[in-house]
Amino acid sequence: MRMPSIRSRRSSLLQVRCRPFSPYSQALFHNSSIMTAKTQEPVITKTSDLPIEEAKWVTLKKIEYVDQIGKTRTWEVATRKTRGKAGIDAVAMGNILLHPTRPPSTMLVIQYRPPLDAYTVEWPAGLVDAEETAEQAAVREFKEETGYDCRVMSVSPPQAADPGLSNANMQLVMVEAQLGEEEEMPEQRLDDGERIERVIVPLAEFYDRLVEYSKQDRMIVAAKLFHFAAGMNFAKTQKYFG
Repeated sequence: MRMPSIRSRRSSLLQVRCRPFSPYSQALFHNSSIMTAKTQEPVITKTSDLPIEEAKWVTLKKIEYVDQIGKTRTWEVATRKTRGKAGIDAVAMGNILLHPTRPPSTMLVIQYRPPLDAYTVEWPAGLVDAEETAEQAAVREFKEETGYDCRVMSVSPPQAADPGLSNANMQLVMVEAQLGEEEEMPEQRLDDGERIERVIVPLAEFYDRLVEYSKQDRMIVAAKLFHFAAGMNFAKTQKYFG
């Protein structure tokens, strides 16, 4: 696949980020944080088989089972090595940002994902540490990726992340953050190697903005995020909800 030039990549992001959806989004995008120390586009230089004994984060297992009609079968499954006491691998933070004079919004994060060789549009998310609860992980990860403190509003039951491939699970933690009138976007606390761009989107433009992102070169919207926004849009536009 031909790699896009740095100029074309920056141009495509600029078109989405600066599109004049509303005065609110323009003002927020003016203050949006841009990934620092970026001198080039990510380039995959090699892909090779990984011996199981060298894998740090995931491993591959074979499941042998008997199905509903008594037939013996096998299944290949990828599993995480990092699952802690809570029994939950990861959390995603659906978030609502509240401003004194502007419409309710949500913060999206954009980052390069090597398995896809593309930039993904997601809600902030992260792994649950060994001794953490889902709520604790959500508050910590939200602060690290966005710079904002937050209040937990709800926690979903455990959800399957990709049940045909992995036993990985997660919980959706809805959080709320209060913004000041003229508040600058706070500093992130990212790990080494993380390059995360933050974009604030008014909830009224949530679905349409994700559709716009999905049309951009080398950009993919995370499925769980799109499903949530599509559900909101469906509820607004269809006749089934009174």
